[in-house]
Amino acid sequence: MSERKKFAPPAIQEFAPKFAEVTDTVLFGDIWERPGLSPRDRSLVTVTALAALYRADQLSFHLGKALENGVTKDELVEAITHLAFYAGWPNAMTAMTQLKEIVEKSDRSA
Repeated sequence: MSERKKFAPPAIQEFAPKFAEVTDTVLFGDIWERPGLSPRDRSLVTVTALAALYRADQLSFHLGKALENGVTKDELVEAITHLAFYAGWPNAMTAMTQLKEIVEKSDRSA
């Protein structure tokens, strides 16, 4: 039996092991694996929800995950631009700034 990937940060795994377990098994092991949406579409939904709600701490991780799941930089830029008019300019500016940093970091390490 292979070990399941851990998504909860190590500090949370140590501090709140049950919370980390639920994050890994329920959120990412069940909800993210449901067949109704592709991982790509789930990423796009998640990024827009986090940006709209100004959840910047979680947004950075999910922007990177969205890129891994096949959402392009241009699609994310367009989604965030569109979102600015519905969720507020500061929320979109924060999301766009984080996306820019992630893309630039990825470009430097490539």
